[in-house]
Amino acid sequence: QVQLLESGGGLVQAGDSLRLSCTASGSVFSFTTMGWYRQYPGKQRELCAVISSDGIAFYADSVKGRFTISRDNAKNTVHLQMNSLGPEDTAVYYCNADISPPFKRYWGQGTQVTVSS
Repeated sequence: QVQLLESGGGLVQAGDSLRLSCTASGSVFSFTTMGWYRQYPGKQRELCAVISSDGIAFYADSVKGRFTISRDNAKNTVHLQMNSLGPEDTAVYYCNADISPPFKRYWGQGTQVTVSS
């Protein structure tokens, strides 16, 4: 069983930065992709950024240029550096890790990010 533990959420002001971290533990495999999603109240979870095992990153348009994803394969960690935060970034952020084949997706428990204006 794989567990993903997130840290780094909190309350900040508009324009501030935060760095989210996620560490995988348990029966850890070589993850094909790791990423970060966020969820607004009453909405579906949406992609922020994902990164492949060889470091290729993809960003949602809403965070491109402000957020940077990185990972350390040796430590099974993934980070999300969030800059120029705005109230629209207020959400619960979830770490995600996928393995394949066969395909399996794992989720962290979520960490709240609140940005005040």
